[in-house]
Amino acid sequence: MMGKTRLIAILLMALLAVALARFGIVHAAAAQGDWVWISSNDRYSKFYAPGKVHVLSSLGGTATRIGAWTKTTYSYEGAAETLKNYGIKVLKPEQLAYSLAEVEINPQNRIFAYVREDFYDKSGKVIWSKVYNPQQEREINSQAFDEDFYTAIVDTVFRYGETERRKAKDRWITLWQSKSGDGASTTAIADTTTMRLKGSHLIYWEWVENKSAQGRVLDIKFMKKDVDIARITSRIVNSKYWSGETGWKDMAGELDGSSHSITEKYELMGFNRLQAFVKGYQYWLNRYRLEE
Repeated sequence: MMGKTRLIAILLMALLAVALARFGIVHAAAAQGDWVWISSNDRYSKFYAPGKVHVLSSLGGTATRIGAWTKTTYSYEGAAETLKNYGIKVLKPEQLAYSLAEVEINPQNRIFAYVREDFYDKSGKVIWSKVYNPQQEREINSQAFDEDFYTAIVDTVFRYGETERRKAKDRWITLWQSKSGDGASTTAIADTTTMRLKGSHLIYWEWVENKSAQGRVLDIKFMKKDVDIARITSRIVNSKYWSGETGWKDMAGELDGSSHSITEKYELMGFNRLQAFVKGYQYWLNRYRLEE
C-alpha cells in the first residue's frame, strides 16, 4: 500500500498542477484573445479584448467594478520610455515587443487600476512581470496614458459614448477668458469627459493657461474641481502646475480641501457656463450614477 505521506504529497502536487493549469489557460486566453485596435502613435499601439471585458461587481444593476485585458505594442522609442518609467534596468528596448495587462475599472470615479502586467519579447516569451499589490490606482483624465483604454472598456459595458466624447470637437468648453492691456491672456477650459454629478456637486477637471502677449505659454494649472451647483461654491480636490522653469509639479499636498463661495467676476462667468451645461446634459452627467 502507498504510504500516507506519499499519498498526501501526490494529492498536493495534483492540486498545484490544476491551479497552474487554470492560470495558464486564463493567461494564454488573454495572450491569444481577439484584440481590437484602439489607437497608435510613433511609440505605442493600444488594443483591448472586448470578449474579456466582464462586470466584477454591481449595485442596483449598475456596474461598479469592471475587469478587462489590454495590450500595448512598442516601437524602440516607446520601449525605451516604458523601461525608464518603470525603472526596469535589466532589459534593453530592443527586447521589449509588447505587454499584456489585467486591469480593473471603477466607472463612477473614473478609476483605472492595474492588477498585473507581463512584458514579452518578439517570440512571445515573458521577460518581465509585475503583480500590483495593493493595486495601483489612477484617475483617468486628459493626461492619463490609459485614457483610451478606459473609454473603450467602459463603452463595452455601458455604451454611453465615452470614446465619442473623448474625441469630440466640443470636449473642452471655455469657462472664461481674460486679457490684460499688454495683450497677455488667461483662459480656463473644462473637460466635459470628466464631468459627473454627485448630488448637486459637479466633479470635473479644469485647465487654466496663462499666455504672454506673443502667445507663449507661461504656466498651466490643471485642477480637479468640485463645484456645488446648488450652493454656488467651489473646492479644488487635486492640482498640478506647469511652467517652463519647473516642469510639472504635483500640488495636491498644498491644498487645504476647503470650499469657498464663488463671487469673483471670472469665476462667476465659469460657474454660469457650468450651470448651463448641467441643465442641458443631465443624461451625460448622471451616467453610471448610484445614488438617488
